[in-house]
Amino acid sequence: MAVKVKICGVRTPAIIEAAAAEGAHYVGLVLFERSPRHVEVEEARVLAAVARGKIGTVAVLVDPDDALIEGVAERVRPDLIQLHGSGTPERVTAIKTRTGLPVMKAIPVAEASDVVQAEAYAGIADYILFDAKAAPDAMRPGGFGESFDWALLRDAKPPFALSGGLNPDNVAAAVRVTGASLVDVSSGVESEAGMKDARLVRSFVQAAKAAASASRAKAS
Repeated sequence: MAVKVKICGVRTPAIIEAAAAEGAHYVGLVLFERSPRHVEVEEARVLAAVARGKIGTVAVLVDPDDALIEGVAERVRPDLIQLHGSGTPERVTAIKTRTGLPVMKAIPVAEASDVVQAEAYAGIADYILFDAKAAPDAMRPGGFGESFDWALLRDAKPPFALSGGLNPDNVAAAVRVTGASLVDVSSGVESEAGMKDARLVRSFVQAAKAAASASRAKAS
């Protein structure tokens, strides 16, 4: 089983280089002011230019308006847009049409009924990202280092991505339990909020790759 790796909330060229050198597939650029990992559109443009040709870029947005969508598509030119928030299937379709880019839709999960929400985006979102549901009074939808019961995904239809509380120590188990096609980490590779640690990034990618290799060996 091939497993892709995304390092989210990247803010420096050095971490982009570290992720690319280790063989990660994507870096996430968070354009949401309430996040400690927030970058402005111009900062995201510069970082995406550093990444281009080395590693894919994902623009991470929360209920974006059309002006932000257009600015990101035209200036940052990401490979993928990741949407958090209340976006309906119709809104996801509109964003795909407007940008011509694939879209990953985040589905916040705390209980089994939450997973069912993904069905509404089947054939619309290019990827579903199952993420830990934030508290009702949280100022942002994720990035708190909290996980959820991975067993809730036992009936989820692949391919899908997994996020929420992942780190170098548990990503192998996450891959084994869920069968996720992509694992997405943010706070789990940080020395402090918003500050990625290159050593932890390398450890995470290596652990995810090792888990994928073990799965392939077992299947054969």
